[in-house]
Amino acid sequence: MDEAGDETYQDAAMVLESALAGDGEGVVHTFDTVVDRRGMSAAYDVAWRLAGEMVGENFARGPWRLEFPDIDDANYDKRWVARFVSAYVNEDIPSGTALFTVALVDGKLPDCLMTLAGSAVATLRRRGAA
Repeated sequence: MDEAGDETYQDAAMVLESALAGDGEGVVHTFDTVVDRRGMSAAYDVAWRLAGEMVGENFARGPWRLEFPDIDDANYDKRWVARFVSAYVNEDIPSGTALFTVALVDGKLPDCLMTLAGSAVATLRRRGAA
């Protein structure tokens, strides 16, 4: 893994550690630090890594159509997480990038990243990995 990959891995681990502890401020602080240190694209990389933690290592590659019943009735951040994870599963980087950018422009990115971190932790707990 290259240096940026190592940093992304470490940053994602810090986000998960804060989320596991119920420390929302720690999650936000880590993302803010990532942006300050390496820019918004690095925050995207950390989010992409969190989606990967949710999916796990042993999944068959797509294309996949993920079903999320009543997703259109969910809050913005929950819809975003479902769609971002779907983009990850399908290795659809352009869609993941578009989702990230639109959430940023809409002013919803912090909420989306918080929900993503919480969803990753919940998934890891269900698997018994956390």
